[in-house]
Amino acid sequence: MSAEHHPQVSPYVAGVTGKCPRCGKGHMFSGLLTIAKSCEVCGLDFSFADAGDAPAIFVMSIVGFVVGGAALFLEVFYEPPYWVHAAVAIPLAAILCVGLLRPTKGLMIAMQYHTKAEEGRHVQ
Repeated sequence: MSAEHHPQVSPYVAGVTGKCPRCGKGHMFSGLLTIAKSCEVCGLDFSFADAGDAPAIFVMSIVGFVVGGAALFLEVFYEPPYWVHAAVAIPLAAILCVGLLRPTKGLMIAMQYHTKAEEGRHVQ
């Protein structure tokens, strides 16, 4: 099928939900962070998908801000011992990182498909 036969799919919705950026129905992931070979509905080949390190960088920046803010709030208002900081910060950081990484990676790949981004080539 060509792209003309598929409905317009929002790259934001498709990416965050992990759906195919072309048809919006098939799955983009075959595991937690493993990209599927192709869409099981429309057959889109996901070999173009290369999010690189961008999702990890964005997630680490967001999680660092949230966890750092939570630690600062906890310290200023409650002054707990250090083990309480560790007991709160480590699980919070792990849960936020795992929870945000898949939608962020999906969004990056969907935007890559939507904008037809590809690796630069030197033309001679």
